[in-house]
Amino acid sequence: MADPKKSRSYRDAGVDIDAGDALVEAIKPFAKATARAGTAAGLGGFGALFDLKAAGYRDPILVATTDGVGTKLKVAIAANRHDTIGIDLVAMCVNDLVVQGAEPLFFLDYFATGKLAVAQATTIVKGIAEACRAVGCALIGGETAEMPGMYAAGDYDLAGFAVGAVERGRVLDGATIAAGDVVLGLESDGLHSNGFSLVRRVVEEAGMSYTAAAPFAANRSLADELLRPTRLYVKPCLAALAAGGVKAYAHITGGGLIENIPRVLPAGLAAELDAAAWTLPPVFAWLARTAGIADAEMARTFNCGIGMVAIAAPSQADAVARGLTHAGERVHRIGRIVKSGGEASLHILNMERAWPG
Repeated sequence: MADPKKSRSYRDAGVDIDAGDALVEAIKPFAKATARAGTAAGLGGFGALFDLKAAGYRDPILVATTDGVGTKLKVAIAANRHDTIGIDLVAMCVNDLVVQGAEPLFFLDYFATGKLAVAQATTIVKGIAEACRAVGCALIGGETAEMPGMYAAGDYDLAGFAVGAVERGRVLDGATIAAGDVVLGLESDGLHSNGFSLVRRVVEEAGMSYTAAAPFAANRSLADELLRPTRLYVKPCLAALAAGGVKAYAHITGGGLIENIPRVLPAGLAAELDAAAWTLPPVFAWLARTAGIADAEMARTFNCGIGMVAIAAPSQADAVARGLTHAGERVHRIGRIVKSGGEASLHILNMERAWPG
C-alpha cells in the first residue's frame, strides 16, 4: 500500500512535463520557418488557425489525409538515425493530396514515445519542418505524447495529418481517362516508406547489420540506403497540373504498383505497363534476389522504382513529361491505358525479362 504521506508527481509516473515544454521551445523556430500565406497562429495554443482567403482561394474544396511511416521507424531506431524520418512522414501525406489536385496548406504531427528524448524528438521535427517548407506547407501544430508502459525503451511512433485545397471544379478524379492514354512514371528515391516489415525480415534472415556496407551500393551503408526519404512530388506535380494535360496522378505507396494505379482508373479500363521501360533500382533487385520474392509480389509490395504515376492523353504526354522533367523529376513513358471488362486493373508485361531476380 502506498504511503499516504509521500508526495507523488507526474514525473514519478514517468512523464516529464518540463521535457515536453523544452521540446516545444526547441521546435518553434522550425515551425515558424514554414509559415505561409494563410497561417494565422503559432505553436502553443489549443488549436491552430488557417485563413483560406488569405491563402488566395475563392471557392475551395478542402482535401485531408493522414498517414504514418510504418516500420521504417524500426530501422531508424536501430540505426539511431532520425534526421530524415520526418521527411517521410510529410511526404506520405502531401503526395496523397496532390493526387487530388490539391495544394498542401498545413500539416500537424503526432509523436508518441515511452520516454521523451528532447534531442531526438527535435531532430525528427526538424525533418518534418524541412519537408513542409519544401512543399510550401505550414507546420501549424502537433502533439507530443509521453506514455510510459506503452512503448519499449527507445521506441516511438509518428503520424501526420495534412490538409490541402483545390478550387471547386478542379478536383483531379481521373474521370476523363480513356483507352490509349499514356502512363508516365516518375522515379522513386528508393523504398520510400512501404514494405519495411518484409525488408526488416530479409535483413534479419540475412544476418546483416544496418551499419554494414550495402551489398548493392558502393560506399553506402545499409541504413543509408534503406532510410532514403520518400520523394516529395508536390511542386512538380502541381506545376504540371497547372500547365495542363494531366488527367490523373497515382501515388505508389502501400500496395505497390498493382494496387495503387487502378484506384484512379474508371471501370472498364486497365493500365498496361512495360517493366522494360524503366530500370529496377538495385535495392529492389537485391531484395528480390536475397529473399526469392516473386515479381508479382514485388509489384504488389513495393514501388519498384516508380513513386508517382501521371496519366495523359497521347497528344499531351510528351509535354507533360517535359514539364515534369524540367521541374526536376526523372520521367519514363511506362505504359498505356487499355479497355478491359469489369473493374479497373493493372497488368505488367516483361517482368521476368526486365527485372533481375
